Amino acid sequence: MGIFINRGNAAFRQYTNGEYVDKTDLIAYVNTTVDTADKLTCVSRPRRFGKSMAAQMIYAYYDKSCDSHDLFSRFKISRDESFEKHLNKYPAIYIDITDFTTRYAGKDNIVGLMQAAVIKDILKAYPNVEADEDDDLMDVLLNVNIATGEKFVMVIDEWDALCREAVNKPKLMDDYVNLLRRLFRGNTATVFACVYMTGILPIKRYGTQSALNDFREFSMASPRQLAGYSGFTEDEVHTLCDKYGMDYAEMKGWYDGYSFGPDYPSVFNPNSVMQACRSRFYDNYWGRTSAFETLQQYIDLNMTGVQESLERLVRGEATKVSVLRFGFDVDSIGSDDELLTLFVHLGYLVYNVAESTVSIPNKEIRMEFVEALRGSKTHRQLSDLVRTSDRLMDAMVSGDERQVAEIIEKLHSSTAGPEFYNNEQALRSVLKIGFVSAIDDYVSIQELPAGKGYADLAFIPRRGSGKSAVVVELKWNQPVHAAIDQIKNNDYPAVLEPFADNILLVGISYDQKTKQHDCSIERWNKFTH
Repeated sequence: MGIFINRGNAAFRQYTNGEYVDKTDLIAYVNTTVDTADKLTCVSRPRRFGKSMAAQMIYAYYDKSCDSHDLFSRFKISRDESFEKHLNKYPAIYIDITDFTTRYAGKDNIVGLMQAAVIKDILKAYPNVEADEDDDLMDVLLNVNIATGEKFVMVIDEWDALCREAVNKPKLMDDYVNLLRRLFRGNTATVFACVYMTGILPIKRYGTQSALNDFREFSMASPRQLAGYSGFTEDEVHTLCDKYGMDYAEMKGWYDGYSFGPDYPSVFNPNSVMQACRSRFYDNYWGRTSAFETLQQYIDLNMTGVQESLERLVRGEATKVSVLRFGFDVDSIGSDDELLTLFVHLGYLVYNVAESTVSIPNKEIRMEFVEALRGSKTHRQLSDLVRTSDRLMDAMVSGDERQVAEIIEKLHSSTAGPEFYNNEQALRSVLKIGFVSAIDDYVSIQELPAGKGYADLAFIPRRGSGKSAVVVELKWNQPVHAAIDQIKNNDYPAVLEPFADNILLVGISYDQKTKQHDCSIERWNKFTH
């Protein structure tokens, strides 16, 4: 077994020994590219979206040094007409670029060290092939092809990791671009049957179009026919929820939201779904990766216009964006369009192609945004807003009616323009802003069907939070007790039956003439009513 060639199928077999969601029909697409003009494929996905698993799967299928019939025979690809044609038919090379950036971090000759290591492994596999001292990787691959007539399948995982290492190192970046140009221009058709490459960002991000412009790209902004492999589909998550006894609706609220057109309107974060199933607990698993530091870093970039966009996003609204303005260079982000497009590729936002808008996909990611804004040093206004929301929630739960009214009054004055101040919709918007940090402990629902009508706002505690359920009713130019009376008379607490012994009834009123806000809070228990 080799390090880069003749690796076998052990890595992918390990994935299938556990809970594996069958994505093997991705191989069927790659098979259609073999020995065609479309043989170069680049799939970009966020962290923890299964890139490496897919790369290992592709490798295990094509690698001729092993027999993968038994491994794939129980999966979807075995029923595809191309299954036997390409199974274990090619010498395959697997390169994980992060292995080299980690091992040789800080060195300027990573590309040379990488080529030397791969060449050494290939020559070990082909001892009768000669190579000159100054031959590069492409020279060696050509020599093997001439000697054997074989074409290679190459799988490159995290291809852009070295580009991130090359920040402020133009020589290193040039060396890498030249290597890619040597591999994927000129003699590509002679040497490779197909190439499958993964990364976090699309390849244009580094300005290497001259080296990689023949690749067919599939990204979070444009996954096209590979959208179903971007994460878990609704059917796949339904199956997992049934198997593990998980509530599908809650799973959807936490981890869904990556929508890719009519064929795949709902795609879930695969890692978070699996973590929730294994632990039987819904939580923010994204926040346990290094992703949060990345979000915090980019949110704190000081750019004109981004604050308003971020405020709309955390309120649960969509915001317009031009993804075409993104230059695929994370080191020169200069506009809110570029930043928001970057967030799409990193998995923090989802892009609606039809409307050219972005939005936060689910509760898990919204929690990340709220936490990042809470600690932001650049966007003081947004940071203050989140902290104000923290105080509002604390005051409401503790029953401090006066403080709740005062906070809402200040938010109303600071966030609603004069022309929109005196209407009920403005007050609703204020509440959406004011309760933005409730995402930490609650599922918030507007216009919740309850009893004999619709509650304006309800907060359902997350499992394990120990919080009270909350029903909020708004009144315009009416006394605050009318809001509480409506909650009781229409039996709004009935919909919160699981929390019937611990519900807060919150009435909020606004007087247009006096501009006064009032609040009334009662603790409701069905056993005492």
